[in-house]
Amino acid sequence: MTEIERKFLITSEEFKKAAFRKTRIKQGYLNSDPDRTVRVRLRDGQGFLTVKGRSSENGLSRFEWEREINSEEAEDLLKLCEAGVIDKIRYEITSGKHIFEVDEFFGENEGLLLAEVELSHENEEIEKPDWLGKEVTGDKRYYNAFLSKNPFKTWNK
Repeated sequence: MTEIERKFLITSEEFKKAAFRKTRIKQGYLNSDPDRTVRVRLRDGQGFLTVKGRSSENGLSRFEWEREINSEEAEDLLKLCEAGVIDKIRYEITSGKHIFEVDEFFGENEGLLLAEVELSHENEEIEKPDWLGKEVTGDKRYYNAFLSKNPFKTWNK
């Protein structure tokens, strides 16, 4: 139930050529408090309810609990969410023994490309693809709950 992941910015759209899966995701937050975020997600007709705890000090790990719910329930819950629903396409790409998930954001977060890779332990080595840029693990600005309230388009870059 502990999620361990690293996050990176993307330097090019070359990842799209290597993607083996592409999924549209719509998600909102019933609670975006960093101590206990509660997320509702609709992913290609499947609904999910996810609870996440506060991240560790280095940003690599945190508690995560997720359950599948039906799509009608997810749609109903999305109507109750805080303002700032996230809309994105997720691309899945294999690199070495890992799968990188690259999110291409739309709406108020358009222009942001963000990769995540899940690990089995915090010191696990990864094979970095050429399109992987600066690491932003632990930078709370890149958490979806933060992006829902502070969209990428409003940042002073």
